[in-house]
Amino acid sequence: MRALIFALAAASFLVPTVASAWGSEGHEIVAAIARDELTPQARSWVDSQLALDKDALTAPDMLSRATWADAWRGDGHRETASWHFVDIELDKPDLAAACYGFPASHGPASAGPAHDCVVDKINEFVSEISSPATPEPERILALKYVLHFVGDLHQPLHASDDHDRGGNCVEVAVDGHPMNLHAYWDIAVLEPLGRDPAAAARALEGEITPAKRAAWAKGTPTDWARESYAIAKGSVYTIGSAVGCGASRVPIHLSAAYQEHAQAVAKVQLEKAGVRLAAILNRASAHAITP
Repeated sequence: MRALIFALAAASFLVPTVASAWGSEGHEIVAAIARDELTPQARSWVDSQLALDKDALTAPDMLSRATWADAWRGDGHRETASWHFVDIELDKPDLAAACYGFPASHGPASAGPAHDCVVDKINEFVSEISSPATPEPERILALKYVLHFVGDLHQPLHASDDHDRGGNCVEVAVDGHPMNLHAYWDIAVLEPLGRDPAAAARALEGEITPAKRAAWAKGTPTDWARESYAIAKGSVYTIGSAVGCGASRVPIHLSAAYQEHAQAVAKVQLEKAGVRLAAILNRASAHAITP
C-alpha cells in the first residue's frame, strides 16, 4: 500500500497538472468527520438533496460526492480549475489579487466566472444552498461544490504560492521516491491514516475536544484561507525551495522530522475542515428548510 501511495504521488511529478487537494481519500475523511458533526436535521437534509442528484461521475453518498468537483473538473470542465484554490503569494500576500479582485457573479454561482477563487466560491455556493429560492439543480451543484471546496481550502498549498503553482514546481523526494511538494501534501502526507476514510475520520474525531470544536466552527472562509496561508509559510515552505518554476533541479529530500510535522499539521487541518464543513451545513440546512 505504501508503494501505491508513493506511485500516485510520483505520477504528479511526471505529469504537469494541478493535483487535487488531499486526494479523494482526504476529501472523504473531511466529509466523514463533517457527517458525524451534523445535526439529525442537517444530515437528513443533505441526504435528501444528494438523493435527487442523478450525476454518475461519483457515487451518490456524501463521502463520494465530496470528490465530485475534482471529477467534474477532470471531465472536461477546466473552467472550474481556479475555483479550487487561492494562490496567496509568499512574497506579497494579497488576498484580493489571489481572488482576481473578487469578481461579481452574474447569475448562478456555477456559471462562473472562471477567474475566481475558492474563498469566493464557498461564499457564493453557501448562499445558494441556504436559500429556499435556489432552483433545485443549482442547489444540488452548490452543495457538491461546498462539500469539496471546504476541504480544498484547508490544504495549505491551496491557499499559498511561491510563484511555483502551489508547490507543483517544487521537486522533492520521500524515501527515494520523487514527487512534487503539492503531491506530497495531497497524498503522501496522509499515508499514516490508512486507506479507510471512515476509520481515519473516527480516529481523528477522537482528538476533537469540545473547546476545539467551538473555536474551529467560528470564522469565515477568508479567515480560514489566511490561516492556511500562515501554515504554508510556517510549516510547508520550510525546505529551502527556490522561488518560481525554473529549470529541473535535484529533488529536495524531505527529512523524517519534516514529514512527522507535516503529518501532524495535516491531521489537524482535516479535523478543522470537517468541523467547519459541518457548521456550514448545519446553518445552511436550517435556513433552507422552509416551515
